[in-house]
Amino acid sequence: MLKLVLITPFLALSHLWIISEKEVVQLKWSALVWSFILFIEIFLLGGALQEGFSCFQDRGEFTQLRWGVFGVDGLSYCFLLLVILLLPICILVSWESIKCLVREFLICLFVLSWLLIGVFTIMDILGFYIFFEAVLIPMFLIVILWGSREEKIRAGFYLFFFTFFGSVFLLLGILILYIKVGATDYMYIYNYKINNYWQCLLFILFFLGFAIKVPLFPFHIWLPQAHVEAPVAGSVLLAGILLKLGGYGFLRFSLGLFPVGAEYCSSFVLTLGLLAVIYGSLVTCRQVDLKRVVAYSSVAHMGVVVLGLFSLTSEGEIGGVYLMFAHGLVSPGLFIAVTCLYDRYNTRLIRYYRGIWVKMPVFCFFFFLLTLANLGLPLSLNFVGEFLCLMGLFQYSWYFGLCSCLSVVLSAVYSLYLYNRVAFGAYSKYMVGGRDLNRREVYVFVVLLCLVYLLGICPNVLGNCLTYY
Repeated sequence: MLKLVLITPFLALSHLWIISEKEVVQLKWSALVWSFILFIEIFLLGGALQEGFSCFQDRGEFTQLRWGVFGVDGLSYCFLLLVILLLPICILVSWESIKCLVREFLICLFVLSWLLIGVFTIMDILGFYIFFEAVLIPMFLIVILWGSREEKIRAGFYLFFFTFFGSVFLLLGILILYIKVGATDYMYIYNYKINNYWQCLLFILFFLGFAIKVPLFPFHIWLPQAHVEAPVAGSVLLAGILLKLGGYGFLRFSLGLFPVGAEYCSSFVLTLGLLAVIYGSLVTCRQVDLKRVVAYSSVAHMGVVVLGLFSLTSEGEIGGVYLMFAHGLVSPGLFIAVTCLYDRYNTRLIRYYRGIWVKMPVFCFFFFLLTLANLGLPLSLNFVGEFLCLMGLFQYSWYFGLCSCLSVVLSAVYSLYLYNRVAFGAYSKYMVGGRDLNRREVYVFVVLLCLVYLLGICPNVLGNCLTYY
């Protein structure tokens, strides 16, 4: 099944390539069908993972399905689910907005999906670096070719060079690790005892590579620019998946391979995470562009993820995974909501919006549910993730835990202010025309919200996957 998951994107690319670029409708439906095929295969892969292994007692064991240098465990499978859930959503939300080079756009989506599958399944650290860097190429093309505004090329280069700069430190750490250990296989390095000095040095190098990807304060500068200029599918993938590469790297490599270095540097990392939460939340309150509001809120939420992961507790780590998964559903939903408004009124400035409820009640209903999830309402998966992150952080230090509670208050402030400003009040004179959501847009919101709230009510569905980590 793992072999099929890795081969299917190539079959989809071959099929899309032979279809004429003039057959736009056929291209879109073919891409959608292939995305559902890939979803079914990854769903069946989860069954194989569950049947192949029993719950293990020792966390030091590493349980996985292997095929050559590729392998899947519970942690990888959670992120694979996120990839394959967002791929058909990207195709649906771009159904009408992408009007030129449609075939090339769909090919970029499948190439990016295959590279992300490779990132989450490769069990060789040098191979991981190759996939980790290759992800930038299709994402760069999506931003500069199908971006929505004049500064899209600048935003694409921001995205490329900032993240590439961080990867230089990651490559240096991999080379030092290879010289010290003599291998790049993850399992071999995992069982190799590295002395404390080298663990601290390697942790710092790997941390710098992943912190820019998260992005952690003060490495976040590239993110708002990329979000503002990217098309809706680019924003969905960037917020839903690419920001999770840093969190996955922290769990798999920084905490998995260098536990001594993680413990030694944890206070410094938690300080950066706390700054990211407070700074990201305060800056979000000051934004006037709808996309920038969602982008800076991502900085704050990923800061909470870092706080949970580096609390060095099982509750914090599980909460970090939950919150990453929740953010990978809610943040794309908010970007899609912003795009729905932009498509109808051609502006993303908050001051031009007021009283949307009059013309778009269905949109306001879904936007309200997304807003509640974004601020961590109980019964949503965001609440479960944030609660566990804060629980782990209080076990580490009551001071960090108390300060990080500001994220709960500040997220409620900017989330509710944004919704109140857009939805209620007298209908704005600047908004001419407008229509409510169409059927395709409703389907996208229903899928995202059902997952967020059902997983919030039954979080053990994800917890069972993490049993095999």
